[in-house]
Amino acid sequence: MSDLTRLLQLLQFSDSALPVGAFTFSNGLESAIQKGAVHDAASLREFVFTAVRQAATLDGIALLTAHRAAQAADVRSIVATDHAAYQRRLNEEMRTMTVRMGKKLGELGEHLVGTGLLADWNAMIRSGATPGTFPIGFALVTSGFGIDARQAFAAHQYGVASMILGAALRLMRITFLETQAILLEVNAAIEEIYEEIHTDTLDDMRSFAPVADILAAVHLKAHLRMFMN
Repeated sequence: MSDLTRLLQLLQFSDSALPVGAFTFSNGLESAIQKGAVHDAASLREFVFTAVRQAATLDGIALLTAHRAAQAADVRSIVATDHAAYQRRLNEEMRTMTVRMGKKLGELGEHLVGTGLLADWNAMIRSGATPGTFPIGFALVTSGFGIDARQAFAAHQYGVASMILGAALRLMRITFLETQAILLEVNAAIEEIYEEIHTDTLDDMRSFAPVADILAAVHLKAHLRMFMN
């Protein structure tokens, strides 16, 4: 398989139009806007960078660990990483988001990639043996296509930022010019973030962003909601 084909596959699975339900989630942005924590382009930028760094030190480490385990066909490590990615989320809505998107990605990946690892992972999700988080599904899909871990990490981080910025266009008065400028800035920072965490293990996983966790908890009981979290 050529490098160009792998690039196009990576673009397909990092596209916001991928049918895994990303458009139904705001990654906490809706509450941040309702509570005034995000109110303009500058505060949105800070929110996005916080979310991207939080994703890198939690889901990013899980993705890289699971990708290595997939390359070694180490199912036990894949399951352990899946549980770690789920258990380290403090609030209910974020857990719901990751497993709903993860299960959809797993089903799609099994259909399109057709590896035994994806079939086994989906079977374990259905049996309740593993939760089925999104970063693990992404690792298995990208590994199955022969996409390297570094590129998979970059695509995952891009997806986090684009999800939030897509939600911002529906939730606040901001233009696509401003959101695209933020996304371009995030893209420029992803390589540095990768270098910071790519040798980390599951013991190094962390998601410390207390304001984001509080906003997610507030959203759980909000009366008016456009997004599921």
